[in-house]
Amino acid sequence: MLAVHKIALSPNKQQIQHFAQAAGVARFSYNWALAEWKRQYEVGDKPSEAGLRKQLNAIKSVDFPWMLDVSKAVPQQAIKNLGQAFTNYFRGLKRGDGPAGYPKFKKKGRSKDSFRIDNGPPRKGDNAVRVDGKRIKLPRIGWVRMTEEVRFPGQIKSATISRTADRWFVALAIDADKLPNERKNHGSIGVDLGIKHLAVLSDGRKIDGPKALSKELRKLRRLSRWHSRKKRGSANRRKSAMKLAGLHARITNIRSDSLHKLTTDIVLNNTFIGIEDLNVRGMMQNRKLARHISDAGFNEFRRQLGYKASWYGANVVAIDRWFPSSKLCHQCGEVKTDMKLSDRIFRCKCGYVADRDVNAARNIVRQALAEFTPVETQALTV
Repeated sequence: MLAVHKIALSPNKQQIQHFAQAAGVARFSYNWALAEWKRQYEVGDKPSEAGLRKQLNAIKSVDFPWMLDVSKAVPQQAIKNLGQAFTNYFRGLKRGDGPAGYPKFKKKGRSKDSFRIDNGPPRKGDNAVRVDGKRIKLPRIGWVRMTEEVRFPGQIKSATISRTADRWFVALAIDADKLPNERKNHGSIGVDLGIKHLAVLSDGRKIDGPKALSKELRKLRRLSRWHSRKKRGSANRRKSAMKLAGLHARITNIRSDSLHKLTTDIVLNNTFIGIEDLNVRGMMQNRKLARHISDAGFNEFRRQLGYKASWYGANVVAIDRWFPSSKLCHQCGEVKTDMKLSDRIFRCKCGYVADRDVNAARNIVRQALAEFTPVETQALTV
């Protein structure tokens, strides 16, 4: 099982300076490779990620000697990232849905500062990245303090150092030896996502979301106004940018923490999970609901549910988005065509009465079970 554990770092001033320098090298390498890729393609060549890495290795000591101050893995991994970006782009063109756009140049201050170090093949006590308790050893940097120990035992495959606002983090990709939690139950459940309640489950539970963006919206608007009034390039503008980025990070962390707790609880207690195949991009076109949908994090919910289900052997089945889960009577199967969005209680002629969302969740899990076949349906992956 490949797990990623993201941990906050506590670097000193020299390490922070080295992080920034390495992130700059990664950004430059990515942009250089993208420009070279375009140049070679225009003259009729067939550029490749491996060829660009060899080309940069041959010239960097003469043309870019400052690259030698950081680990050799930093520019190499940046070009590998570009290769993956082109792979995603061409795969989207082949399928016709285009989920990933053509790779773009990274701009300083506008793109996330980060760099990646690959651990390479395992060596006896001499890996590029090593962990000892609450500290991690990185090439050319040395030992850096972490705020917590690594939760997953196993081989570290790579380490990605990134900056969010004024804090640095390390994301460790680990070939974990065991799962972080133990399964508690083997039930089946349906999940109806919404705005008023983040999720309503077929067992009757209603889970409220943190609505972090809505709660911090007033402060966010105030900081945005202050930032827009600062002179470009000034120290005050940099300070206000950090404050604004810090608030965005806080909102994201609150939302992510809530979703992690919910998805973990669902997966550990159920081996079969039915959900709706929501068109989130289409729903976001409604300007009255877009902010609330974004605040709920429907896509992130499905992503987390998918990879956790694959870890613990659960099946996630997404039913058709046009299935009338809210208008269908769970007891007799009649579709109530005159039901309005304001009707929060489902009342059927057969005498069945239930909460609208609970009824929908029950219909979702029943329909998912009816559609489920082990060959056609697999747990979602990251």
